[in-house]
Amino acid sequence: MSNYDIKDINLAEGGRRRIEWAEREMPVLRLIRERFEKEKPLKGLRLSACLHVTTETANLMRTLQAGGADIVLTASNPLSTQDDVAAALVNQYEIPVYAIKGENNVTYYKHLGAALDHKPQMTMDDGADLVSVLHKGRRELLPNVIGGTEETTTGVIRLRAMAADGMLNFPVIAVNDAMTKHFFDNRYGTGQSTIDGIIRATNILLAGKTFVVAGYGWCGRGLALRARGMGANVIVTEIDPLKALEAVMDGYRVMPMAEAAKIGDIFCTLTGDINVVDKRHFEVMKDGAIIANSGHFNVEINIPALAEMSTGEPKLVRPFVEQYDLPDGRRIHILGEGRLINLASAEGHPASVMDMSFANQALSAEYMVKNADKLEKNVYSVPADIDAEIARLKLEAMGVEIDVLTEAQVKYLNSWEEGT
Repeated sequence: MSNYDIKDINLAEGGRRRIEWAEREMPVLRLIRERFEKEKPLKGLRLSACLHVTTETANLMRTLQAGGADIVLTASNPLSTQDDVAAALVNQYEIPVYAIKGENNVTYYKHLGAALDHKPQMTMDDGADLVSVLHKGRRELLPNVIGGTEETTTGVIRLRAMAADGMLNFPVIAVNDAMTKHFFDNRYGTGQSTIDGIIRATNILLAGKTFVVAGYGWCGRGLALRARGMGANVIVTEIDPLKALEAVMDGYRVMPMAEAAKIGDIFCTLTGDINVVDKRHFEVMKDGAIIANSGHFNVEINIPALAEMSTGEPKLVRPFVEQYDLPDGRRIHILGEGRLINLASAEGHPASVMDMSFANQALSAEYMVKNADKLEKNVYSVPADIDAEIARLKLEAMGVEIDVLTEAQVKYLNSWEEGT
């Protein structure tokens, strides 16, 4: 194959072994792939995917390919690509990939353009960058597109804003909204993988540290839970009174970031917004403060403001750890250039939770092919029956059985006549 841009094709064998290892923890996606191989529900569909190029994503690509889709994959983050996986997808599975770990911004957008050169009939996005570029710069391709899917919270927010402004030109399914996605992937996946990324980057002991979690959505809940489990003293910052109250009831200290900045040792943002950690926060932080991000974009940390405050260029003191020296002698450390730390310095979510997330992607793609002509140019939730089926398959794969309602119980639940 010549239509790809990766680091080193010779890494393919190691990537193949890791893809197969991940597959062992992805039984739901495997069952879907087996059905797709027989039914070919995506036959002939040109699909451009902009996702983190990981072992789990590789198994999703294999499933879509089994369903008959003609796929191109590009990275949704410059630091999340696993180069051996990219090589294996090209060499072993003949899937064009445009992704190199550490690629600069110019290359990143060049790769997005290459994915759009595929003239997709469907998009599959993580953060909505592909859809955004398609709408802004490649509008001639829009008539070909029947629909898309979106993996993450940040992307769903962007797409809903586009729909509200009347700018979205095709229907998109918000995979992130599925309970079997955000309830498990965001909470358990992000919780574990973010801790993994911070520890791999720094090798610090979390026990006894003051750990500040910015945002108490599903990702923040998961991270706070895991940080506390590692012995950290957890502080939560929030702007939503209901989520702040929930954090208090869950046993965490809640305060504004301006106060948390004075006492925190480690900070992690998970909000989807800009400048969550800003200049005024850097000004009061301890010497040696560590700041990471596990939201989709690195704009959650105002790194340009920190650079302006610093005495010189940041120093790379460890892989994925940049030290900014301030005029008063304090040192502030940014992990992974402020990008997703769980993918920058670690391997992202465990395969077992991505099994459910990517099962949603595969089944949502199938649903879009069958129903695109009935859907308006809007953002839709994953149909409830798909969500429930994925949960059922996951339980079955785990060997867990649950009760089934009796006829009398069904009748009671659907009746208003019986009471006290």
